[in-house]
Amino acid sequence: MRFLSLNLLVVAIFILTTVQKTHAQNFKGRVTDETNTPLSEVAIFWNSKMISKTDVDGIFTLAEKHQLPLKITLQHPGYYSKEVVLSKNSTIFQLSVLENPQTLEEVIISSTYQKQSKVIIPTSRTTAIKLDQYSPVDLVAAINETPGVYIQSGALNTNRIVIRGVGSRTLYGTNKIRAYFNGIPITNGAGSTAIDAFNSEDIADIEVVKGPKATQYGTNLGGTLLLNSKQASAGETYLKSSNTLGSYGLMKNSISVATAANNSTFNLNYDHMEFDGYRDNSRYERSTVLLNSSYSFDEKNVIGLLFNYTDYNAQIPSSISKTAFEEDPTQAAFTWGTAQGYEDNKQVLAGLHYTHLFSKNFSNTTAIFYNYLDHYEPRPFNILDEFTNGYGMRTLFAKDFIFLDNKANLSFGGEFYSDQYNWKTKENLYEDTNGSGSLEGTLLSNNIENRNNLTIFATITLPITEKLKAQLGVNINKTNYDFIDVFTIGVNNKDAKRNFDPIFAPNLNVLYQLNSNANAYVNVSRGFNYPSIEETLTPEGIINPELGPEIGVNYEVGNEFYAFNRALHLQFSAYLLDIDNLLVAERVGDDQYIGRNAGKTEHKGLELSMSYVHTFTNGLMVSPYINAEITQHRFIDFVDRTASYSGNDLTGVPKEKVNGGLRVGLKNLSLNTNALHIGAMPLDDANTLYSDAYTIFNTKLSYKSTITDSLSVEVNVGVNNFTDKTYASSILINAAGFGGSEPRYYYPGMPRNWFGGVKIEYGL
Repeated sequence: MRFLSLNLLVVAIFILTTVQKTHAQNFKGRVTDETNTPLSEVAIFWNSKMISKTDVDGIFTLAEKHQLPLKITLQHPGYYSKEVVLSKNSTIFQLSVLENPQTLEEVIISSTYQKQSKVIIPTSRTTAIKLDQYSPVDLVAAINETPGVYIQSGALNTNRIVIRGVGSRTLYGTNKIRAYFNGIPITNGAGSTAIDAFNSEDIADIEVVKGPKATQYGTNLGGTLLLNSKQASAGETYLKSSNTLGSYGLMKNSISVATAANNSTFNLNYDHMEFDGYRDNSRYERSTVLLNSSYSFDEKNVIGLLFNYTDYNAQIPSSISKTAFEEDPTQAAFTWGTAQGYEDNKQVLAGLHYTHLFSKNFSNTTAIFYNYLDHYEPRPFNILDEFTNGYGMRTLFAKDFIFLDNKANLSFGGEFYSDQYNWKTKENLYEDTNGSGSLEGTLLSNNIENRNNLTIFATITLPITEKLKAQLGVNINKTNYDFIDVFTIGVNNKDAKRNFDPIFAPNLNVLYQLNSNANAYVNVSRGFNYPSIEETLTPEGIINPELGPEIGVNYEVGNEFYAFNRALHLQFSAYLLDIDNLLVAERVGDDQYIGRNAGKTEHKGLELSMSYVHTFTNGLMVSPYINAEITQHRFIDFVDRTASYSGNDLTGVPKEKVNGGLRVGLKNLSLNTNALHIGAMPLDDANTLYSDAYTIFNTKLSYKSTITDSLSVEVNVGVNNFTDKTYASSILINAAGFGGSEPRYYYPGMPRNWFGGVKIEYGL
């Protein structure tokens, strides 16, 4: 894999040489708003056909086949459409804000649902611009700017995504949300999601839908993450290379080649990263390959291909006790260090999607997909050897129609996902290897889990008046598990099945456009989380038929406001989420947890996002921003066997999170600074122990220069945690000490560290 980047470079040069004959000269233009701020996602139409779209810098590119001067139409959902003439002397255009953005009659086709939630009320989006303001290995920090979202990161490969308090009780990883990559599900049959396998430099944007509002993407109580990869704009061809070095042996190299012709697109990305780690036994190495391509047979038929391969090896230092954390946070947990614990993963995600337009107002997108995970993890208590094969299909129809003299929309479809999880455990004889690490011993268990999930969904969006719009959705889910004990025979065999009753989850969004710069909205939605098959097993390994999913109802109100020619943006929301039949994972051994429905929780909070952009006459751009949340998540009715924790704060969630920063740009230079404050968190259900609150500061300075019309170079340098704060970036709630040892609650965060890089882009 180390030499793959060189091979890809050779291939890229060959491709670029080949396509240069048909892309010898492209025409570029730029679209801004009335404050000269670049506008992305502006569609460029010629003869009623979309031929390009603006990127994050407001730039669009047209292929050489178009002759100047050219009359084109610019369209964006929030701005007035405009017909302009593109010529050599006229390449910069301005759009004016719509008096009522909701009345724009844009054609919505089903393929847009592959990448967007289409929820009419505001959602949160992390763009490539925001990702680029951080270290290229730090996907977590950028997402953590979102109010209501908190990702605890124990290591590059150990992340727990918590949205409005949901997911805080997941001990390792993430399992209370649903996630998609380019419209393909990356959440497995047990509900687990891992986003750390994706290269942040490949991602164009991440949409976060908080709560069970994205009907067509499942109604998990935590919400939905939609990740989308970068691709070339129409008529664009480029080769990009990014190289980064940093503290603790960080080395990262990414190379991308992409082209977008009249009827096809091609994007190929390779990334390799190595990191020695700050703690003992924490080395990380990852290689990824991403291929994303599409081909248009004609105006009505498009086929696309997605392939993502990830190969990574990550040592595991695990959590440590309070004493160890205070004395020497660089140390690994003793048993994990002695066993030299690690995980080795090979992961494949592949998908094929096809879009057909039956008419201008009716379309379908259908995708088939496959994923594979080969996971090997030596741990002090045993060695886990597992692999998963998953496959499925997703189809969605979209229909525009007229309702009360305004355009309405109906979407409906379904998704089927099935995977087979094969796992076995073996003794770990690391204590007999004289410090050489883990060694396989006797087979302890051998199991197969078949997991099936079927979802049917529909959403209708109706304009009640010119300013009032309602969106009603429904999601029906059916899930079943089949557990096969291959290891044990006879009366002690633990084969079992669990067939959950269907769950009906409705959703209502109402949006009122107060004026062109302000709206208000309301949401009421129902969601659920299923227990994993491991949680349904009793300590004796028998399926517990009484254990059911946790069910919740979300209530939310909010508003979005613009001022000063949309230079100021403010978004506010208040929510209440009531969850019944709370799923509680009880630890009964080193590697054994059982689930119980133990009560009810109440999640409520206030969220605020505010940003301002001002450009001075000399070109200096200043943009301060702040994202904040105040929460009160607590147990309403929670009895854990004989102990009552009713009224206590929800474990593992801070009551306040504040993220703010300042972005400054002048000509080719940009400076981004950021501060993140996390409040104290309860470490146990009894609320007898709390983590310390902390604040960390990050900064990044970049200089970008255009050498020629085709070649640009960027140099950047950054420092994370530049006050060198000692803090816990993740915690393990309700940790238990075995054999008289101290409970291990803490995952130490990175101390002060730096990074620097060079990016080169060559376009045709």
